[in-house]
Order: sequence, then structure tokens, then C-alpha cells
Amino acid sequence: MSGSGIASSHIEAVIRERLNSTHVQVDDISGGCGQAFEVIVVSPLFTGKNVLMRHRLVNAALKEEISAIHAFTQKDYTPEEWEKKQQQ
Repeated sequence: MSGSGIASSHIEAVIRERLNSTHVQVDDISGGCGQAFEVIVVSPLFTGKNVLMRHRLVNAALKEEISAIHAFTQKDYTPEEWEKKQQQ
């Protein structure tokens, strides 16, 4: 983490480690200051969970990081959902 924000690479590493993710995409939408992020997370942990439950899993995994930034949006998919989305 840098002094003014969080690096997208740090968020990606945390998601991969804590959520057993098969695909992670982190976009810093703050112009590079590390204060606003959009993420896509693909994890088998999301299987059988609705959107709210998935968001809660990600939010819990990134609790410390989210508290240090201004904006965080996420799209969460199971591997099967992600595969179908890529074929569209």
C-alpha cells in the first residue's frame, strides 16, 4: 500500500489469496491515486450464493482495504457464469 492509496496489485493479490479466485480484474478508476476501484472476481466460493452473499464475502476479505479507499464496486461470478459471459 502506498501512502496516498492502495495499489491495484495489492487488492488483486488479496482477492486471489483469500477468495481462491480463478480470475481477478482490478481497475483503478481514481486516475491512479488508489482511492477508487472496480473489480471483477471469479471464484468457486460464489457457487450457490446470491449477489448479496457474494458481495459480503468480497467485502469481508477486503475489509481493511475497503476502509482505506473512497469507492469500491464489484462484479462477482462463479467460474461457470464467467465462462458463459466470455462466450457472449
